[in-house]
Amino acid sequence: MAIEGSTRLAWLLSVLRHYVGAAFYRYRKLSFSSKAIIWATATFYATVGTIVLVIGGDRIGQALYDLAQKISHLRYGQLVILGLMTLESFPPFIGHTTTITLCGYAYGMHGFWLNAFGSLFGSAFAFVVLRLLFVKRLRRWAASNEKWQALQTVVAAKGLPLITLIRASPLPPWPYSNTLFASIETVALWQFFLATFVVFPKIALFTFIGSRLAALSDGEQRKQMDTSTKILNVAVSVGGLFVSVVASMIIYRAMKAEIHRQGVPPETDELAVEALEDAEEGAPLLGAYA
Repeated sequence: MAIEGSTRLAWLLSVLRHYVGAAFYRYRKLSFSSKAIIWATATFYATVGTIVLVIGGDRIGQALYDLAQKISHLRYGQLVILGLMTLESFPPFIGHTTTITLCGYAYGMHGFWLNAFGSLFGSAFAFVVLRLLFVKRLRRWAASNEKWQALQTVVAAKGLPLITLIRASPLPPWPYSNTLFASIETVALWQFFLATFVVFPKIALFTFIGSRLAALSDGEQRKQMDTSTKILNVAVSVGGLFVSVVASMIIYRAMKAEIHRQGVPPETDELAVEALEDAEEGAPLLGAYA
């Protein structure tokens, strides 16, 4: 048993060492601006974590609940949510999932339809605007970048199934996913629009999590709950996040497997995967590759 345990530990350490080394190698290849974005993001989350520790989760939860209630009681509260979701569909803005959860706080599961419409409208609007504004840059880029040519070839060959898997994948994030598809001339607006429907289960899940967290965040509602109800709400919320993470991993692997499926040369597949991994930089519409 001891030998088996030590062997398993050694394997886990070797896997960890491999992924840390691969991540560091990719980091070193990034441009200065990309490294700055990574450090800015890390600083942001460290700051948020510090604020949570100093102020306290209960007070922050109550503040979010109060904000959500103010939005829900506004005459144009739903337009506020739609405006946020549209803004967050353009890079470098982030917060799409947070806004979905906030809508769950404000409107409960009734907020699903608002979240679904906002996601469809915001992403389609970003797709059209980015493609129209940057069409000349797009064509110059595609003519000179081998990775992007490979990605366009693979998407054109495998069509809507691959577009749908990329859309469902957690990488690239929401605004950069919109930018990515606007960058690929072989992707039509109708394909992008249909593929966006695949995120509806995720939208429903985070709307539900928001509705459960709202009950836990409000001090008055929390006082009226018995212990078993509190535990159930926490378990449902944490379980929902776990399901989301596992599903995202499975979808990401399925996406890479679909890219590597027979149909185009392996060299083209590899270049297409590299183009997807670099898509967070917004290229070719809003940035450049390292």
